[in-house]
Amino acid sequence: MESLVHIRAARWADKDLVALLIADALHPTPLAAWLVPKPGQRCQVLTEVVAIWVEHALFFGDIHLTDDLTATAVGFHRYRPIPPPANYRTRLTDAAGPHADRFDLLDTLLAKKQPTEPHYHLAFLAVRTDVQRGGCGVALLAHHRSRLDRIDLPSWTAVLAGGEHLLARYGYTPRPAITLPDGPTLQPMRRNARHGSSVMPINPARPVDNRWHGFHA
Repeated sequence: MESLVHIRAARWADKDLVALLIADALHPTPLAAWLVPKPGQRCQVLTEVVAIWVEHALFFGDIHLTDDLTATAVGFHRYRPIPPPANYRTRLTDAAGPHADRFDLLDTLLAKKQPTEPHYHLAFLAVRTDVQRGGCGVALLAHHRSRLDRIDLPSWTAVLAGGEHLLARYGYTPRPAITLPDGPTLQPMRRNARHGSSVMPINPARPVDNRWHGFHA
């Protein structure tokens, strides 16, 4: 199935579509319900917050799409520290409104787990809800693995509990879980460099500015 899925780099013109695709995949998850408890506001808030990070990835990372525009992977090149999105606090407040505090709390909890050494951060892996389990996510992860092996750096991500089994097939191993207050459990995961030339701390002493992203649906 992987060989039948064509993958390309996203362009600036794709950014709104990518944000909608990720929001659509996140919408039915427990994380989305925790971030935005009111169902009527959830889709808009998720789309607008995700859009901030999609735009940022086009400057400080990469985005890949399946040719049929049903699945995407978004990552950040954390080979050195990168800045947060421009005017992030104002933009987050505008996008999330009264829910911004939940995004902030998630930021804080994840920042304690993310490595400080150079690494690739797989921020989003999303497949449109009506085509999930059709092979697009697997194809994107195979593409992601081949790219990681070429740059020979470790990678880090976080998934909702239960999603770690697919990532494990591509070399990721679980680290201590995070349980949100009255919310779902998240599973940070890491993948070592192919030749073992880079070492990632399991529990880094200095938190990094990863913000809330890092989830797959």
